[in-house]
Amino acid sequence: MLLNKMNSKKEKQYHIGCEPGDLTNYILLPGDPNRVKKIAGVWDEKEKITENREFFSMKGKFKGVEISCLSTGIGGSSATIAIEEAARLGVDTFIRVGTAGSLQKGIEMGDLVISTGAVRLEGASQDYIFLEYPALANYEIVMALIEACEKLGIKYHLGLTASQDSFYVGEGREGFGGYSNPENKDLISKLQMAKVSNIEMEVAPILTLANLYNLRAGAVCLIVDSFLEDKDKFIVKEEDEKKLGLVASEAVVILSGWDKIKKEKNKKYLYPSLLNVPKMVKLKGNKLK
Repeated sequence: MLLNKMNSKKEKQYHIGCEPGDLTNYILLPGDPNRVKKIAGVWDEKEKITENREFFSMKGKFKGVEISCLSTGIGGSSATIAIEEAARLGVDTFIRVGTAGSLQKGIEMGDLVISTGAVRLEGASQDYIFLEYPALANYEIVMALIEACEKLGIKYHLGLTASQDSFYVGEGREGFGGYSNPENKDLISKLQMAKVSNIEMEVAPILTLANLYNLRAGAVCLIVDSFLEDKDKFIVKEEDEKKLGLVASEAVVILSGWDKIKKEKNKKYLYPSLLNVPKMVKLKGNKLK
């Protein structure tokens, strides 16, 4: 009986506590419940929906577009619950809005990283599908986040994100009393060699589930520590969190506009000329036509 209720779009969802109509189809997903309020602070209208366990939700409007925000808590396990239950309520577009550690030179504290895909080091997504299945960000969300950063003049990077279950030993930090796992000794250096941009805990399962369920998902993370400097020195500034929320909210407005264009022109996918981008110059032989 409980499973039937959890699977029903007509019922209150067991973990996130939301009911039909509570969430919009565009949703932002920070891990921290307190960040929901900070993100909603940049909106034009906002209201609290519900609060249960690590799941805190709000909805409102930003530049005329309906938008919602739901915290996922820490890690992939709770993030998959948020995706499962929000999807049951009709949400189809998810943007992870989180914090991460930098792995590469040039990606500095306070910068934003837009994920193009993720390395699935965590276990939650492996409950759903074999490890070889790629965790890819939806290309429209990636473009919308880029557009938002460019429009707002905010520094950003594109790259792969690694997601791990364990913040301390799993990411190569010392555990209590100096404990460490030899298997994780070279993890960070291997990720750096593979040109992975940043590491955090939720992007991979969110992208994986979205692809499995034919939903859209992407991610933008604020860099708050660096594995090139002091990986145990965390700097989270209020203005940076506001910047993060503003970029994600602006991206939703951009996506909403693109979705309307696709609907008007009866197209399933977005492509440059659909947005009235000037056609590329054609070549005839070796000469410009």
